[in-house]
Amino acid sequence: MLKLGILDQSLVGEGHTAIETLAATTRLAIEADTMGYSRYWVSEHHGSKGLAHSSPEVLIGYLASHTNRIRVGSGGIMMPHYSAYKVAENFKLLEALYPGRIDLGIGHATGSLPLATSVLQEGRDPENNYSRQVGDLVAYLHDAMPANHRFPELVASPSVPTAPELWLLGSSGKTAELAAEVGASYAFAHFIIFAAGGPEATALYRERFKPTLMKSKSQSLAAVIVICADTEEEARKLDSSVALYYQELAKGKEIPFFPTVETAERYPYTEDELEKLKAGRAKRVVGNPEQVKQGLTMLAEEYQAHELLLLSPIHDVEARLRSYRLLAKAFGMQ
Repeated sequence: MLKLGILDQSLVGEGHTAIETLAATTRLAIEADTMGYSRYWVSEHHGSKGLAHSSPEVLIGYLASHTNRIRVGSGGIMMPHYSAYKVAENFKLLEALYPGRIDLGIGHATGSLPLATSVLQEGRDPENNYSRQVGDLVAYLHDAMPANHRFPELVASPSVPTAPELWLLGSSGKTAELAAEVGASYAFAHFIIFAAGGPEATALYRERFKPTLMKSKSQSLAAVIVICADTEEEARKLDSSVALYYQELAKGKEIPFFPTVETAERYPYTEDELEKLKAGRAKRVVGNPEQVKQGLTMLAEEYQAHELLLLSPIHDVEARLRSYRLLAKAFGMQ
């Protein structure tokens, strides 16, 4: 059976506040827990008023305390900004508080505009490359420091019998190869407009996966934008907000809010922009429950994945909850 999880970017909707957005995120996490979703990931972005948070490790602890069963994690921690040692400490603490329920998804992008990136990385070691960070993180999480390591006696606290599940997030074959090399799980960001070759990257990951102390076999998923409503017409209407938001994001613009359907429908698109919208829509799964179930099933088969992570950026909170409820019912989740 195909497992479904949720990715929540906590986009601040037009006319709403960050406080209201975080309340909606918490409400969705609680409902996702009862509906049978597999995991709930929150993202990391910096320097934008249109996002309700920039510290997934803080929000993860809060959401885990309000849920009972669902795995809660990061999608993901942007490693260029941080020490692998400190990330390991944060997530080992979360694992100690919520054993067997914490996911640590990491990425090598910055998740921020240039100014925020330069401030976050002020004084950072330029030699602290991603591959080395990943290797360090594995060692810290599992108390398995190699004898030839730079800090062979260093221990990341607290000491716990389990470790967070490590996921490498990417949109290329390079990340897939690294995930396979270290024996981590791999998540492909299918929803990113410029991301291509997802099925091929995931196949490469499975082919080259090396069993390690973390995992004995490969585990992968794809993250996709899904808009589900009672009718296809309603779903297409809700998707108009998504189209406008990600078009502006692709231009490198700072977006102060996630637009309403009304704002999106009033936007004066150029012919060139309308053409680009078609490419964006091809990456999303939009429609009524039957259409969306078919689309997600086909996508899972394309990726040969047993799990998909669903991102449903819908301005209206009730419509957003309805989208996830319809999906849960369509897939027979409990």
